[in-house]
Amino acid sequence: MSRSEIKLNPLAIELNEIIKANPKLFSMFSPLGRRLYFPKGLLSQGAEAKQKANKFNATIGIATENEVPMHLKCIRSYFSDLDPKDVFNYAPPSGKLELRERWREKILKDNPSLKGKLFSMPIVTNAITHALSITADLFVEEGDKIILPNKIWGNFRLIFEIRRKAEIIQYPLFNQEGGFNISGFEDILDRNKDRKKLVILLNFPNNPTGYSIKKSEAVELVKILKKVTDKGQNIIAICDDAYFGLFYEEEVLKESLFSQIANLNNNLLAIKADGATKELFAWGFRTGFITVACGNTDQTVYNALEKKIMGCIRGTISNCSHPSQTIILQALNSPDFNKQQQEKFEILKARALKVKEVLKSDRYEGAWDVYPFNSGYFMCLRLKNVDAEKLRQHLLNKYGLGIIALGKSDIRIAFSCLELDSIQTVFDTIYSGITDLS
Repeated sequence: MSRSEIKLNPLAIELNEIIKANPKLFSMFSPLGRRLYFPKGLLSQGAEAKQKANKFNATIGIATENEVPMHLKCIRSYFSDLDPKDVFNYAPPSGKLELRERWREKILKDNPSLKGKLFSMPIVTNAITHALSITADLFVEEGDKIILPNKIWGNFRLIFEIRRKAEIIQYPLFNQEGGFNISGFEDILDRNKDRKKLVILLNFPNNPTGYSIKKSEAVELVKILKKVTDKGQNIIAICDDAYFGLFYEEEVLKESLFSQIANLNNNLLAIKADGATKELFAWGFRTGFITVACGNTDQTVYNALEKKIMGCIRGTISNCSHPSQTIILQALNSPDFNKQQQEKFEILKARALKVKEVLKSDRYEGAWDVYPFNSGYFMCLRLKNVDAEKLRQHLLNKYGLGIIALGKSDIRIAFSCLELDSIQTVFDTIYSGITDLS
């Protein structure tokens, strides 16, 4: 036993030994990931008491009254249709089991290609940012390289670069034809082929551009990942599916890339980060999930990995919001869920198509180029003649219009929060602002 292993908690050593049944998976853990474990102390004693203490249970760290969680009527009034135990109690560190099971069913329904494949039970997180942060803690260490396109959500830098001291390296998202840059993706992997481990973040629909990979592009991407991992390189592929399901064009891949790369081989660890935030339009509920697939990993290894994740949750936020989980579960089980979700999808699709129609105008040709978009909440423009930040401030100060400036030349417009009849006016106003500055 090495000196570093002696310092590990016996529970961490036990989990590590189980996970070593898949040595490739174990080799991908960060030092923190190897140290993590789920304690057997108060929680396990409380769980045992819950089963056997049929007279009195003096273990759980809540207050009770008349055998229900103690609560204030002024708070209870907002949850009058829910059982107090499903609102005021702590949720398990891994989340409500019924919700996890229901979300797994949803993943399988939405991703038919996963049928017959092995993957973990989803674990509840405090939305997708938390799922990504858990991934970083478990598998990313100082000096690791994170492969991302050149159009990214800025929080990736805080999660991977600032917190975990990894190095973000980027490739152009789009090729000359306005599609996903397969050759650029392959080239950056080839230039880092000598690294034992690479982390790849796949974010579709992409934030900020609103671009989702097409079916034909997905086939090529999977071929590249298989070729690289077949040669022995370890790849951690993180699928950030924040805007999953909001696909507006027929040629777009309607499944998560997770479904295409799960069980590809033992050298590829696939991680799916998703949640109710965008899919169920419940942003403030902060309910997300992390799901993992790695080669031919059996359930015993997944159970050990789950305890590592639970240890990470326990050591940071302890557990996620119980009322949020209860309400999300109720929504998923509602007979009207699919109909209501589809209604909101159609509204967003109509807005996306209206933006495309407006942007066909020759009037704007000298002002900007339009980045490809086919999904999600956003689209981006590349400004030809003015600085993005100057334009942002000008539009805000003169016209009362808010946009996001990205770098020197790009701006992001969230059509998700624009009513259909305001879209033409918004782009005309942006054009007027550019004309003012030109």
